[in-house]
Amino acid sequence: MRVIGTAGHVDHGKSTLVQALTGIDPDRLKEEKARQMTIDLGFAWMTLPSGLDVSIVDVPGHEDFIKNMLAGVGGIDLAMLVVAADEAVMPQTREHLAILDLLHVRRGVVALTKIDLIEDEEWLALVQEDVRETLRGTILEDAPIVPVSARTGVGLDELRTTLDRLLADIPPRPDVGRPRLPIDRAFTVTGFGTVVTGTLSDGTLQVGDEVEILPRGVRGRIRGMQTHRRSIETADPGRRLAINVSGVDVDEVARGDVLVAPGTYRPTFLVDATLSLLPDTPKPLRHNAEVDFFVGASEVMAHVRLIGVRELRPGERAYVQLRFDRPVVVARDDRFIIRQPSPSRTLGGGRILDPHPGRRWRRFREPTLARFRLLDEGDPLELLLETLRRHEPAATEQLLAQSTLPVETARAALEKGVREGRIRALADGTLLSAEGWRAYAERLQHLLREYHAQHPLRLGMPREEAASRLGLSPKQFAALRDMFCEEGWLTEENGWVRLSHHQVRLSPEQQAAVDQLLARFHEHPTRPPSVAEAVRLVGEEVLALLIARGDLVRVSREVLFLPETYAHLVEGVQALIRERGRVTVAEVRDTFETSRKYAVALLEHLDERRITRRVGDVRVLR
Repeated sequence: MRVIGTAGHVDHGKSTLVQALTGIDPDRLKEEKARQMTIDLGFAWMTLPSGLDVSIVDVPGHEDFIKNMLAGVGGIDLAMLVVAADEAVMPQTREHLAILDLLHVRRGVVALTKIDLIEDEEWLALVQEDVRETLRGTILEDAPIVPVSARTGVGLDELRTTLDRLLADIPPRPDVGRPRLPIDRAFTVTGFGTVVTGTLSDGTLQVGDEVEILPRGVRGRIRGMQTHRRSIETADPGRRLAINVSGVDVDEVARGDVLVAPGTYRPTFLVDATLSLLPDTPKPLRHNAEVDFFVGASEVMAHVRLIGVRELRPGERAYVQLRFDRPVVVARDDRFIIRQPSPSRTLGGGRILDPHPGRRWRRFREPTLARFRLLDEGDPLELLLETLRRHEPAATEQLLAQSTLPVETARAALEKGVREGRIRALADGTLLSAEGWRAYAERLQHLLREYHAQHPLRLGMPREEAASRLGLSPKQFAALRDMFCEEGWLTEENGWVRLSHHQVRLSPEQQAAVDQLLARFHEHPTRPPSVAEAVRLVGEEVLALLIARGDLVRVSREVLFLPETYAHLVEGVQALIRERGRVTVAEVRDTFETSRKYAVALLEHLDERRITRRVGDVRVLR
């Protein structure tokens, strides 16, 4: 499916030509028929000789309705510039051509209409030369010129063949998995509800899909879709669609809104962009100038922040930030037009570099200019890395969503970055730039060096504390920790992380106290010293070390066991319950020749570990 858009001066026969080609009158409003002038967008369709189905968007040519014209030309594949042979090139011919040039509509044909009114062949040749001169230096410089008469039918077959040939050379619209449809009409149909129309880009839609209307944020579901009055179940990029949306009232949607898959696009009040001013603009554009901004089918007031220049002169190009009065929905590489609000005239246009810059830039700083140059000229990997550095660590899907690149381009750049070692991919899918990777390694090493100096008797820093101090989630830290451990400089033991060379060394006095304490545990394994007694003998720091490295097992605030004693007690309690079906505190006390304090502490600990379960005054196995 392809979309053709008309362009040209008022009363040069655009709508009449469309009706002659398709048999459909694109003028649908009563006022249009009464005034015999197109006011709003019109739509028609036809099948070309090759069998290709095409949609035609017919736009108004009068200068008063340029804003309506702009709502229709954003999604076209090919322009049909209409010039009347009896009048030749006129003011709106030039303005429409400038708009097509700014929007980079790369394919086009000139339909030289009303040739039935011209009897002088020399005049017709002069008009063609005038058209060719007007096209020179524009994106449509090599467009073919086809003389036609909508009244007699002369040249219509040649025009259809020319359209067919030009469209065959255009590659299909990319499907990047993020469908969006700028809405150019919204209305209700009795018995069906809200219907919106537009040209689909960037992804596929299906009947039944949930959709979101941005920037309003209302959600609905696709109840049905039509193209050329035929119902379809699936629509691919480049197709003109009428979509019946359930769950959305017609008052909740308007021209300029965008229908998208939920979660794929975000409205923005600020964008980074390039901007070119038309050579015939009467005066330079000043910093913070107020303009009308047009993208897709939307129109919004914007202020232009010039980056790196104090003013933008006619015919020049510059980097800009555009600040909007209300949110818009755009993607990287979208083309836009700006117009002077009063008196109304087209000033220029440009390309979106970053739809979500996140901040206003200082205008004359070299890092700011370098960033804009990177966005404008950099290769996809550099652009992806620039985004990653702002959001790292980032999940793969998060990075692809934040990137200004098309998804497939971003994926290819990501693969290249991983291959070249410029992007580090962790086991859980978290991504870091090589610089970010080194920065986290250096920060963790610094943290641990300080921690080891402050707490020489601790095995290391608790991993939860390490994650928190690095500003990472437990999942992100775990993935990063595993990679650092593979590099050999980091070790984790029992929930503690340390530099691999870190060793705890006790003084001779401390070691003697430890030996004395452990001897007492061996002397009375089931009635060992309490925590308080152990602290009095070796101190809190040393006792914490013994527990951390597994020399002692803590089962309650007051009770410790040797690890071999603890294992013997756990196995013994389980054996007792399997033999008797249940066990009491007294039975545990007597069986293991301990006291009630130790028996209660042990059984409550086993309850917490979900090995046993208390039922009244007895324990059973879970």
